[in-house]
Parts: sequence; C-alpha cells; structure tokens
Amino acid sequence: MLSTLRNIVQEVNAARDLHEALGIIVSRVQAAMATEVCSVYLLDPSSNRYILMATEGLYQESVGNVSLGYSEGLVGLVGAREEPINLEDAPSHPRYRYFPETGEERFRSFLGVPIIHRRRMLGVLVVQQRESSRCFDEGEEAFLVTVSAQLASVIAHSEATGAISGLSLTGEATKDICFSGVPGAQGVAIGTGVVVYSTADLDVVPEKPTDDIEQELALFRAAVQTVREDIQRVAKRLSSQLRPEELALFDVYLSMLGDQALPGEVATRIHEGIWAQGALKQVVQQYIRHFEVMDDHYLRERAVDIRDLGRRLLSRLQEGEEKTLEYPERTVLVSEEITPAMLGEVPKGHLVGLVSVKGSSNSHVAILARAMGVPTVMGLVDIPVNQLDGKELIVDGFEGQLFASPSPDLRAFYQEICDEEDELFRGLEALRDKPCETTDGHRVALLVNTGLMTDVARSLSHGAEGIGLYRTEVPFMIKDRFPSEQEQREYYREQLEAFAPNPVTMRTLDIGGDKALTYFPIQEENPFLGWRGIRVTLDHPEIFLVQVRAMLKASEGLNNLQIMLPMISNISEVEESLHLIYRVYHEVREEGYQIHMPKVGVMVEVPGVVYQIRELAERVDFLSVGSNDLTQYLLAVDRNNPRVAQLYHSYHPAVLQALVRVAQDAHSVGKPVGICGELAGDPGGAVLLMAMGYDSLSMNAASLPKVKSVIRNVSREWAMQLLDDVLLLDSPHVIKSCVDLALRNAGFGRYLRPARSSTAALAEQSGNS
Repeated sequence: MLSTLRNIVQEVNAARDLHEALGIIVSRVQAAMATEVCSVYLLDPSSNRYILMATEGLYQESVGNVSLGYSEGLVGLVGAREEPINLEDAPSHPRYRYFPETGEERFRSFLGVPIIHRRRMLGVLVVQQRESSRCFDEGEEAFLVTVSAQLASVIAHSEATGAISGLSLTGEATKDICFSGVPGAQGVAIGTGVVVYSTADLDVVPEKPTDDIEQELALFRAAVQTVREDIQRVAKRLSSQLRPEELALFDVYLSMLGDQALPGEVATRIHEGIWAQGALKQVVQQYIRHFEVMDDHYLRERAVDIRDLGRRLLSRLQEGEEKTLEYPERTVLVSEEITPAMLGEVPKGHLVGLVSVKGSSNSHVAILARAMGVPTVMGLVDIPVNQLDGKELIVDGFEGQLFASPSPDLRAFYQEICDEEDELFRGLEALRDKPCETTDGHRVALLVNTGLMTDVARSLSHGAEGIGLYRTEVPFMIKDRFPSEQEQREYYREQLEAFAPNPVTMRTLDIGGDKALTYFPIQEENPFLGWRGIRVTLDHPEIFLVQVRAMLKASEGLNNLQIMLPMISNISEVEESLHLIYRVYHEVREEGYQIHMPKVGVMVEVPGVVYQIRELAERVDFLSVGSNDLTQYLLAVDRNNPRVAQLYHSYHPAVLQALVRVAQDAHSVGKPVGICGELAGDPGGAVLLMAMGYDSLSMNAASLPKVKSVIRNVSREWAMQLLDDVLLLDSPHVIKSCVDLALRNAGFGRYLRPARSSTAALAEQSGNS
C-alpha cells in the first residue's frame, strides 16, 4: 500500500491540471482498493455545493452535472462531520440521496472520507461496492484517509491553477480570484505580475505562451546541440577511466537527445504556442511520471537521468534570461521565495508589490519590504506561481490577500484605498518636526529600524529621532566575503553622520535563523534555536572585535553610537561581550582616536531573559525588546512557516504580559527600555506600548507618521485604561478587535485597513470565487 500510495502521489503531482489529477486519483484508488467505484466530489466555493468532478465506476455523463447541497446526502454528511463515514448498506441510511443519472443504485457499500487542506474543506473522496456483504475494513479506511491527506495540497494547488486561468469548477468564467496568505508589508499595489524563479529548476518554470515560435525553436535546438556536445566532450575525456558498460550511460543520454526522442516532443509543444522552457518542463515531467511509476527498479532509476537531462537543457535555455527579463512600470514581483538580490534587479521606481510563496510577515525579506514601503503578501503556499506571469494582480498587504483577474469594481475599490493612503501621508507631512507627545504631556521617542542607506532620506523626511535598530548584517549579506574593517567603517559612518546628533543603535552581527551568509553557511535542523546572534560572534571573536572596532572608529567626532547585543540568553554572554567591547575601546583610544565609550544595551528576545531583566539592567545602559523573536519563542511558532502563521500574534495575552513585565522591571532599576519589533509600528500596538511605559518605539519609516499622529492625539491616561481593559482578555483576536474599535471611536479609523467584510461583500457582489 505504501508503494501504491507513493506512485499515486507522484502521478498526481505531475498532472497538468485539476481534471487530469482527479482522473488519476479515481482510477488508481479504484484499482488499489479493488473496488467497483471511486469518485471525487469537490466543494464549489461560489455555489457552496459538492460537484461530482471525477469517477471510475459511475456513469461518466454525470461528471460535472451532479451536485449536492453543502449538507445534502452522505457526501454532505462526510463534509459536515469532517470524518470518514463507512456504511455496509448505504441506501438504508436516512441521509442517503439517490441520483439516477449516476447509476449508483447498483452499489450498496459506501466509504467516504473528507479532503481537508489547511482547515478548508475541499471535497469528499468516495469508494463504493456492489456486494452488500462487503464492509470496507479498517485498513482500507485508513488507506483512503491517508490518500486524502496526501493529495489535499495537490488538489488545492490544481484547483487554484484552474481558477487563475479564469475557470471555476463548473467551467464558468471567473473574476476576482482571491488567494489568502499573510500580510508581509502593509499597503495596496495594483500592477502586472513578473515571475522570477530559480535557474535550472523545472518545477518553477512559469507557463507562458509565445508569439515567436521560430525563435523558441531555434533557442531550443541550440540548447540541445550544446548539451549534446557537452556530453560527448565529457564521455571522450573519461573514456580511458571508465569501463564500456559505464560509458554506455552517455550513449543513453545522447539517444534521449535524438530528434525522435525528447527534443521531438518538446518541438511539438513549441509548435502549439508554448515557450521553449515551458514545453521542456511539460515533456520532462511527463517522462519522469511514466518512469517513476514503473515496477522495474532499473527503469524507475531512469527518471533520475531524465530529470538531470532536463536541468541541463533548461540551464542552457536560461543563459542570458536575466538580461532579457522585462519589468513593467508597475511590477508585482512574484517568486517561490523572494530574495534581496531579486529586489535589486527591478529598475528603480518600477517595483510596486511583492508576492512570495515562502516566508511570513516577520521573515527578513518582509522586513526589507516594509523598510522600502512595498506592499507584500507572504506564505501563499497553494498559489500556482507559474500562472501569474503577465497577469494583472492586486496585492492587499493589509489583509494578506492576492487578487488575480480583478473585475473593474474590485480594481476601483482598491484604487480608492491607494488614493486614500497617498492623501493620508501627504496630510501627515506637517507632523515631521513636531514631538511625539500625548495630550497630557507624556513624551515617547520615535526611532526607525534600518539596514539600507536608501532608508535614510525616507526616515528623516518622516521625522525619525534616530535609529533604534541598525541591522549590521545587511552589509555582510550583500558581499561574497566578510567585509573588511575599513568597508564596515564606511557603512557605519554614513548612518551615524546622517542622523547625528541623534542616537544610532547598531546591533552587532545577527546571523543564523532566517539570515544566512553564502560564504559562512550554518546548516542546522532548527536554526532559530541554534547557533545565531551573539552565540556566533562570541564563538568567533575575530568577527566581533573587527566589527566593534569599525563602529567605534566610525563614531569619532559624532559620539552618537550605541551598541546592542542580539540573542542574549544569559548574564555571562553580556559580561563576555562587555569585556571585548572595553578591550577594543581602549585599543582604539591608544591608536589616537578621540572617541567616547558608547552606551551598550541588550536585546530582549529570549523568554528566559524576561525573568532576568533587573540583573541585566544592572550591567548595561539600556534594554530593547525584539518583539518579533520574543513572540516567536513565547508562542513556539516559527515566524517563517506559513502553515502556522495564524498562530503568530503580537497581541497574544502572554506576549503583552511579558512586555508589561519587561518595562516595569527595567524602570525599577532606573534603566530606559525601548522596543524595535513590528508591534511598535502598528498604531494600536504603539498605544499599548506607550501605556506600558516604553521610552522609545522603533519601526519602519513608513509607519512613523501614523504612529506619531495617533499618540499626539490621545492622553496617556486613556491609553492606560485601554491597556488595563485588554489585559483582562484571553484571545489575541479579541484584543486586536478591541484596540481597533477604540482607535475608530477615537477618530483614527482612517489609519486602519477597511474591515475584511467590506472586501468580502464587494467580492461576493462581483462573483468572487
């Protein structure tokens, strides 16, 4: 059964569309279970009905024509209960619903299991048998449940692929196709999708038509000829080292490249109007699918050869691809995983939105997107990326939604939001030079998180009072080696000069977790609980000492440097770090540099540190909470995993209680405390943090005007009452709703995203799928 299941999954994964995938499922499951009927009913979101989408054993004319209401019949019962239903005599069950057009009156035994993906009911998988004496046993039920669980994500992806092409389950034209992920950076973007994908990866090659068939044929023939010559060259070089039977492998490769083999099939698909890379992908995946399901071990292994040959051909086709990639004036960049390098490829001023399958709202790229003010949606795990190239897209960075093929009504709705956002920021420009002070005189410093020099102008124009977090790993990430002391010194000097005399808090190198250096790889099974932050730099003092020396020298004559230590988990790490910092300070002074000893602080990110705030505060000058990581560790939620993104919530009662305790304990020993997580950039979060007593709030530059406007128009007394009220609640979603309601009642509704119901109502009105 395990072997059968593996073969079914491999075949379905290689299917070109939903109907082919469902056809494979019903035929393979029917054969594997030796039953007379296997059918798949999918839940159509637009009609909320189960539609018979594929069957092996019932009349084929009923496919697409038979449907049941959400709770109708045995299929509806399986969906409503979300568990298997196993009946020996189905017609005698009170919920049995008979459809004469299916011919199912002949079958009495019934086993149905739900198809569920990420808590969403997709449909029901059913097997039926004629003999009334047969009851499907526990092993068969377990097998069908396993098949359903394994294939749910494939069905979800295939369903989405069909939707993006403009067809619903019933074949009707659709508009306003909505995919839900998690918000990465707030804002709304309307533009054209540009899919960027990893080179030589067949799985992510986008589906694109071509108008120039002859050019695509020429490109493909040139690639085939180059790969053929490469293989012949390697075979000749190794001919004296390998036995004849080993050299025969090269002959296999060359035979596959014959005109009547793989290249002939690819050329046929190019003639059908598919670009060369897409045609190659389709043919290679079809070959792989056929080989992998074979029983013969030798033939199954040939799938590896086909995959390798496909990559070689694709690599040749993609040579120079980056140079020819065109970016429209309003580019929405789409990828399996957005990288900082991809952002740099887009011409200045053309990038309006980002869409990434991998990552979450607190991944490193999302943080960069917020710094750049680019609306972003992350964690769209079921989205058919390769279908989005050239499509008109709407990126809703407030709700974490992506709309494809938008209707005029939906486009107008989001264009109005864009216009309102622009108007709001123009209205807030007058606040730039005004202090962030409540109506009853409580002052809070508003700082920015940054890592890019391009952030400086935006930060200053928005009225930032300094840098609360300068991510020093950015200069390390854009190089192919560790930057020298002089190179680091130049980076740091630019930031210090730009904000002088205001403070610039530089975090020492914080790599590991989701921040990797290509030239210093850290391979760990659980990187967020592993070797990262201060743990790395204390193990490599040569890195730490050079960095601190560059910081201190860069601060000469400015003296606005503050140093912050990341990922502190115990007192000894602070003491060891301080020892090294003091050592460098005295050495630099001896070299003749006229510098002052900078203030040194620690980041509060590890839950254990929450209970040692007083002890830490006695040894350093300030504390700063990294609420992103602190939330991640308190809730045991990987912030980069979209499967659990809904569990990551900054308004969780445990997170708020921890933040209250940190502020109280730091002030009890007379030390200032700030926060540099994303919660500080949320207007409601900023109000709660101000009420807790945080002395400074550090955020991305785009959030600063809104936060300043809200704080300047409320009293601290009002904020403290709101804090007291929400600390009595036990649900993060209820807390967030209460804070939003309080802001709306106070006149700040324009700073909050329109309620989801507004979008939902419009989508429903437009026929959203």
